[in-house]
Amino acid sequence: MNKIQLGHSDLHVTPICLGTMTFGEQVDEPTAHAILDRSLERGVDFIDTAEMYAVPARKETFGATETIIGNWFAKNPGARDKLTLATKVAGPSRGMPWVREGSGMTASDIVASCNASLKRLQTDVIDLYQIHWPERHVPAFGNMYYDPAKETSTTPIHEQLEALGGLVKAGKVRYIGLSNESPYGVHEFVRLAEQHGLPRVATVQNVYCLISRAVENGLDETMHRLGVSLLAYSPLAFGLLTGKYDQSGTTGPDAPKGARISTYESVRKQRWGRPEALEAARRYNALAKEHGLTPAQMALAFCYTKWQVASTIIGVTSVAQLDQDLDAWGTTLSPELLAEIDKIRWEIRDPAV
Repeated sequence: MNKIQLGHSDLHVTPICLGTMTFGEQVDEPTAHAILDRSLERGVDFIDTAEMYAVPARKETFGATETIIGNWFAKNPGARDKLTLATKVAGPSRGMPWVREGSGMTASDIVASCNASLKRLQTDVIDLYQIHWPERHVPAFGNMYYDPAKETSTTPIHEQLEALGGLVKAGKVRYIGLSNESPYGVHEFVRLAEQHGLPRVATVQNVYCLISRAVENGLDETMHRLGVSLLAYSPLAFGLLTGKYDQSGTTGPDAPKGARISTYESVRKQRWGRPEALEAARRYNALAKEHGLTPAQMALAFCYTKWQVASTIIGVTSVAQLDQDLDAWGTTLSPELLAEIDKIRWEIRDPAV
């Protein structure tokens, strides 16, 4: 895998990133460390985490994923220098009071969260520090519409950038990024950074997969023209695009035991639990099989080969899953197959937006 540059930064990473939100919930620490070992062994030099992980978010597991990664760094001297490490500061808590007091995300909140992440991760610097979701009230995590009446923003983007700039100046953060962001948000962060000499966002981490392609509805142009890279998360649509739910026909409690979406109600209430999302996934999965591919191979290859995507974030629960996802690298999708994929999208659009 050739390295790719993230935005205008000097970060050069593999086009596959190891996502870690299962560490500390579905994945215990020994297994997580085995996954990290194997990922590095196979050449993946980019890992992504967040202060609020593990998922689904609970008070008991808040910060657990970063702690597990920090313990792995401590056990493996030299590993930290081989990796680009990304983590995230949570946006406004909105139902998660264990994240922080109050409903906003102030400059002091950003600094305090960064310091806590550095401690848990047992490192001196975060290579890419991202805002997990906007401080503004924007459509995200399955919410489709912007509603001005719900706007509760209290911390201007300029103030957020100044706080992040202070962390960069202090040497605690190298570059900054966004997540679950809108075209307006990306433009405003870049505009204010250039106007005031503050750090420029290098990346945006948004959902992108066969059944959720809203990135292509304008955000891709924004990122292309501004030189901001896309980190695509949920390429397998929380497991829907692996085919594991096709037989049961449900993502509810009767779905396969141990599957993340069938276990956690909070996840089912978001975009992945919609009947329309499952039905769409089943159509894509059937298409993959018609072309001699597994559903996961086609879904991953779709992200791996799209011009919009700089690096695809893969989340796994075992070393075997990691190997399968990495083995899909190099899979090509024919023009005919891509045309059939787009034909399905034209009919059903983005049911898991």
